[in-house]
Amino acid sequence: MNNTIYKFNDPKNEPAFVYSKNSTTRHKLNLELDRLSNLNLEIPLIIGGKEVKTGVMGKIVMPHDHNKVLAHYHMATEKEVNMAIDAAMKAKKEWEDISWVVRASISLKAAELISKKYRYTINAATMLGQSKNIYQAEIDAACETIDFLRHNAFFASKIYENQPKSDFDQLNRMEYRPLEGFVLAISPFNFTAIASNLNMSPVLMGNTTIWKPASTAVFSNYFLMKIFKEAGLPDGVINFIPGRGSVIGDTALDHKDLGGVHFTGSNNTFNSIWKRIANNIEKYKSYPRIVGETGGKDFVFVHASANPDEVATAIIRGAFEYQGQKCSAASRSYIPKSLWPEIKSILLRMKSEIKVGDVREFPNFVNAVIDEKAFDDIMGYINFAKNSGEAEIVFGGSGDKTVGYFVEPTLILTTNPHFETMEKEIFGPVMTIYLYDDEKFEETLDLCDQTSPYALTGAIFATDRYVVAQACEKLRYAAGNFYINDKPTGAMVGMQPFGGARGSGTNDKAGSDFNLLRWISPRTIKETFVPASDFKYPFMK
Repeated sequence: MNNTIYKFNDPKNEPAFVYSKNSTTRHKLNLELDRLSNLNLEIPLIIGGKEVKTGVMGKIVMPHDHNKVLAHYHMATEKEVNMAIDAAMKAKKEWEDISWVVRASISLKAAELISKKYRYTINAATMLGQSKNIYQAEIDAACETIDFLRHNAFFASKIYENQPKSDFDQLNRMEYRPLEGFVLAISPFNFTAIASNLNMSPVLMGNTTIWKPASTAVFSNYFLMKIFKEAGLPDGVINFIPGRGSVIGDTALDHKDLGGVHFTGSNNTFNSIWKRIANNIEKYKSYPRIVGETGGKDFVFVHASANPDEVATAIIRGAFEYQGQKCSAASRSYIPKSLWPEIKSILLRMKSEIKVGDVREFPNFVNAVIDEKAFDDIMGYINFAKNSGEAEIVFGGSGDKTVGYFVEPTLILTTNPHFETMEKEIFGPVMTIYLYDDEKFEETLDLCDQTSPYALTGAIFATDRYVVAQACEKLRYAAGNFYINDKPTGAMVGMQPFGGARGSGTNDKAGSDFNLLRWISPRTIKETFVPASDFKYPFMK
């Protein structure tokens, strides 16, 4: 037996590749894009390490070229969901008993495989299946996935080394048990890294999962699953079951062995999961852990002392990168009237330089939204603004779904701070701006705080440090990730642990030890060396 107490060092974040013109990295990526574009995969479920084909099929297309089929995938029925739960429960005992260092080594090997062997594959799959340009894919599918896998090993070592005090007559220790039951991981379409972390963070702490990937991200998620297996993940520890949310949720959430839910997605879906668990509470062996990150109505708040170029850059990048399909994407902005003419001029110039199109054409800054439903929903908000007397379209406002689901980056100016696009999460390339009187800075801060049910990310732009401090205090609960003179997106693992409260989720901070703590159930063990032999205390004598 190896009695070494191992401690992982705090890792550095994975450097992002640049993919400059005529570079070897761009050449290799293009080769992989061509290869994956023509694979026409048949993607099975993976349950207990085995491929399972149900014959109930779904289709994966490129959002930027929706006539191009990337793959067909098998969908779980109730039978396969139960098979996945059985496989997870069967694998659980052996997996939780193995040294946590072995579990961590599998995470670290997966990170190395993505960094060295499969970087172009996971990036290309994310680009093609989720319509991310190469920069967005690189910082997500490669860098952030790697960072989660490496940093979590370090965070786990911090948790496991934390032990209570003992005395000469006793020994006290803390056992960090995994949850009693399986974890249901429900991952979104927009971040491949999140799909990885929703599974691998509970798994690192000794849990087993059943994984319901978003239907529009099955392509990249399947490659992730294969990488985990190659890294040495034992059969049944993660069970990959694409399918309809209602089918998977109805079975898994009603099961007596549900130990927890790790979720990223819509607020409505998360609320329905929470309610269902509450209604089933007598069925479970213990109270399931519910960890969720939902949505945001993220803001850029500008003070009169701000630099207009910096503000405009933050709005363009914060609102339009990845078509605004980030829960952290900026979608409302409060700008003082004195700065608006200059900021508007810069925004118009920057917009004129934005190219929209296929991810395989590298100069394109904006690509397609994920599917037709998203396209129709986003265009509905834009058309509402077009027809309203309370708003005007500064630029953009058009969309075309003939070839791909392309929505033009759109800037709306409103006279109503409670206009629909100032309050509703749109999840598209739409930014709404409200202009306030310079002297009403403080009351507009209050307005920003009270406008949205969400509280995920937000930013303040100002050069006046008293103003920055005031905004930071006033907006304390308006954002779980608050940015000073930066766009409210792009949190890095280990640097800005991510999550928000209010309607944005449980704020369990992915990218830190806070999240890992949710996947363990500590047991305190006390050993008394010389036990008492008489019940009487001295005061009784």
